[in-house]
Amino acid sequence: MSVVGLRCRECERAYPAEALHVCEDCFGPLEVAYDYAAIGKALSRAVIESRPMNIWRYRELLPLSAPPTLGLHVGGTPLVRAHRLGEALGHRQLWVKNDAVCHPTLSFKDRVVSMALNKARELGFDTVACASTGNLANSTAAHAAQAGLRCYVLIPNDLEAGKVMGTSIYGPNLVAVRGTYDDVNRLCSEISGRHPWAFVNVNLRPYYAEGSKTYGYEILEQLGWRTPAHVVVPMASGSLLTKIGKAISEMTKLGLVAAEGVTKLHGAQPEGCSPIADAVAGRGIIKPVKTPHTIAKSLAIGNPADGPYAVEAIRASGGSTAVVSDAEIVAGIRLLAATEGLFTETAGGVTVAVAKVLIARGLIHPDEPTVICITGQGLKTQEPLVAVMPPPPVIAPRIEEFESLLASA
Repeated sequence: MSVVGLRCRECERAYPAEALHVCEDCFGPLEVAYDYAAIGKALSRAVIESRPMNIWRYRELLPLSAPPTLGLHVGGTPLVRAHRLGEALGHRQLWVKNDAVCHPTLSFKDRVVSMALNKARELGFDTVACASTGNLANSTAAHAAQAGLRCYVLIPNDLEAGKVMGTSIYGPNLVAVRGTYDDVNRLCSEISGRHPWAFVNVNLRPYYAEGSKTYGYEILEQLGWRTPAHVVVPMASGSLLTKIGKAISEMTKLGLVAAEGVTKLHGAQPEGCSPIADAVAGRGIIKPVKTPHTIAKSLAIGNPADGPYAVEAIRASGGSTAVVSDAEIVAGIRLLAATEGLFTETAGGVTVAVAKVLIARGLIHPDEPTVICITGQGLKTQEPLVAVMPPPPVIAPRIEEFESLLASA
């Protein structure tokens, strides 16, 4: 086993690998600590490539002490060379990492949830729970159903219908809370203090967050064990961006990738909820957004748990951020669909729109390898598109009417 235990990200106090997430001394967040010397002896490109194409091919770098028992088909999503999108954006080396097809619930959250629920089983929990803006709810409910665990899912009461249905179908105890995600998250923290449940993004957060590293590992492997010059990442809590950065650092440290300079990490956020982007542009201090207002509900976290670490990672890499409007988000969704045949949810529209802004500003050079992160399926967030997508013309089943329509077009 390569896990040493948990360690505080602030004061570095060590803890055992249990259901803990906050340091008793400084109240800093805990993260998993590894024995990289041991990992280096056991892991090589050949070993990884010999394994099934799922997140567990990188298991030495993940926080389980036994083989996984669920989520065995998670990950292994395509890295798509986006020629036509690149042409539209004025970029010649553009890729899209498409987790909109991740198994089983069509978002990158399947990576983190499979990690957390396997750990919950290891630690002996019989009930799992989460606070969610949608995708995490879908994935937690699905994995709990597969594992036969009791499940409680708490969500804001204004989520998209597709995400609500995509959770309730699995039969969890689903609770809608009047308030923002931050209100829901605070409530879950209180519940976790009273009930012995495994909250994937509260008391199991150190293990849960490590699942995001596999998104980064796959990018590096799919690029031929090379690092890209740029990665554009949607930001909610900020965790995915920091873990992609950690994945690059780990693989470089272990000699598994050929590093071609520092990969610049770029964060994408919507207008109406951009606390991390605002901090990068300002003094680096996160100012919580009390009432987020954006169509990108999956990114509507006003007080991001990993915000300070995302700011640090962006600045350390020489990266940047941008903020885009609801109209730009919809345009980004439509552009990706029209050029690459990929239907992304609103978070992906944010990422595409921000990539467009950063390329136009010269912050991403058109000849430098760049990866855009698409983290969820567009069928989950159709509401913003209803008003802007024109209905199809209706004709009788007659060739004359079709020819007339063709001529008018």
